[in-house]
Amino acid sequence: MNECYYDKRMDFFYNKTNTDTVDEWTGPKLIVVLCFGTFFCLFIFISNSLVIAAVVKNKRFHFPFYYLLANLAAADFFAGIAYVFLMFNTGPVSKTLTVNRWFLRQGLLDTSLTASLVNLLVIAVERHMSIMRMKIHSNLTKKRVTFLIISIWAIAIFMGAVPTLGWNCLCDITACSSLAPIYSRSYLVFWSVLNLVVFFIMVVVYIRIYMYVQRKTNVLSSHTSGSISRRRTPVKLMKTVMTLLGAFVVCWTPGLVVLLLDGLNCTYCGIQNVKRWFLLLALLNSVMNPIIYSYKDDEMWGTMKRMICCSSEDKSQDRRSSRIPSTVLCRSTDTSGHYIEDGIIQGTICGKGDLSDKGNS
Repeated sequence: MNECYYDKRMDFFYNKTNTDTVDEWTGPKLIVVLCFGTFFCLFIFISNSLVIAAVVKNKRFHFPFYYLLANLAAADFFAGIAYVFLMFNTGPVSKTLTVNRWFLRQGLLDTSLTASLVNLLVIAVERHMSIMRMKIHSNLTKKRVTFLIISIWAIAIFMGAVPTLGWNCLCDITACSSLAPIYSRSYLVFWSVLNLVVFFIMVVVYIRIYMYVQRKTNVLSSHTSGSISRRRTPVKLMKTVMTLLGAFVVCWTPGLVVLLLDGLNCTYCGIQNVKRWFLLLALLNSVMNPIIYSYKDDEMWGTMKRMICCSSEDKSQDRRSSRIPSTVLCRSTDTSGHYIEDGIIQGTICGKGDLSDKGNS
């Protein structure tokens, strides 16, 4: 009967698998990685929070597609939490971790990946339901979308906890991998192959859907310009989704291939030399997604920009209110048309009456 090592610290497993965690994560390299990681994580938190807030604030986004897009942003936000936890529990610290803490570190990363992947699958289903009927949005109710979002996170948490639940090598040291010293190599093969297959399926599905939409759009090209514009809206949403999927596949595929090679016990592949760079590439995906949202969707970018501008204006008004009477608060000497225009759009600068007064003063 095999002996189990639940009470050992991670240095025992790293030594057994000949994994060096000290030399490659000390000195200037560690400082550079931590600095870049901190900057990216802050950007992930702020930008994805803005995306979620934009979906909540703008009533034009109160549709299943954008709810799922906000959930994808939530998955990226969760990925930022996972990377922060990783940064404080990596390098020389790795060998001092308990088994449970190391499981938590990896489980957070696996959960964030699964949440993003399953979310993209659900978006694919939603897009299929809508554009096959040549509609902008599907007829999913809010209850069904809520159920789907809860299901996405339930699946993600379960997949992140699978190694903790028993599929590990704590009772079979010979089956341990080198990249994940307490993960079984068979689990790494399963995990990487499953994700790569899902990648391939989603790419094929989205390409077929996109070709269908393009074909239908060409058929309808003889209609009125207004109809054409309305029909092209699903194409814009599809381009956004396909860009998100493309970025996801590009950023995560190298890391999954490395895990697959490790699971296959490839001792001559030099996977230890590239693992940290592929991890940073995966981190970059959560940075890219909010940029894709804002670049591909003008309405999303406009909403995010107005929220940022209005937040700055509110702070400026709070500072002025502490120095000037409230009766003249709305009569700022700043006559910049930019601020007035933003205020009209949001309806937050002193109300319509004050704006008219300002125009007459």
